[in-house]
Amino acid sequence: MLKTFMLVLTALLISNNAFAQWKLVNTESTVNFISIKKSKAGELHYFKKLNGTIDDRGNISMGIDLGSVDTNIPVRDDRMKSMLFEIKLFPTAKMKASVDPKKIKNMNAGDTYVDSINLDLSLHGVSQKLMTDVRIVKLSKNRLLATSVKPIIINADVYKLAGGIEKLRAVAKLPSISTSVPVTFNLIFSQ
Repeated sequence: MLKTFMLVLTALLISNNAFAQWKLVNTESTVNFISIKKSKAGELHYFKKLNGTIDDRGNISMGIDLGSVDTNIPVRDDRMKSMLFEIKLFPTAKMKASVDPKKIKNMNAGDTYVDSINLDLSLHGVSQKLMTDVRIVKLSKNRLLATSVKPIIINADVYKLAGGIEKLRAVAKLPSISTSVPVTFNLIFSQ
C-alpha cells in the first residue's frame, strides 16, 4: 500500500513538474524605453516592477507597473506617472502573447531560437496587436530568457499618450519630445 502511494505521488510530482508554469523573475528582467527630446537627445528609462507567467499551453501574460517607471530623475518620474501614464486611471500595462510550448520543452540548456510572435499590448485603455521577433534562450533546465531581437516602436498617438507627451514637453520647456518610442525587453522566467 505504501509503495503504491509513493508511486502515485512520484507520478503526480513528475507530471506537475513537466507542465509547471514559468514565472517571470522581476529582479533579473527589464523593460526599457528610450525618449528622444530636442530631436537628438535620447534617454534610457525602465520599469522596476514586472510580473508574468508562461503557462503549459505557451500563453504569456505579463504586467508592467507603470508607477515603477525609473528615469533616474525623481521629478521626471512623478511627471511621467501623473501626466503621461495617468497611473491613477491606468496603473498597469498588460501584454499577452504565446509561444510554442513543445519547442521550449524540447530545448536543452544553451539552445536558442527566434520566434515571430503577436503581442496584444493594453496600455492607457487601448489594446493594440503588434508583431515582433523574440529570441528564446534556455539558460538551464528551469530558466528561460526571452529577449527582443529589435526594438518595438510604440506610437504614442495609438495609445492616446500624445497629449501626455505634450504636457511633459511644455512643463520641461523643451522644443520637442518624440511620440515614437523604442521599447526593448530582457525577461527571465523560472520554473
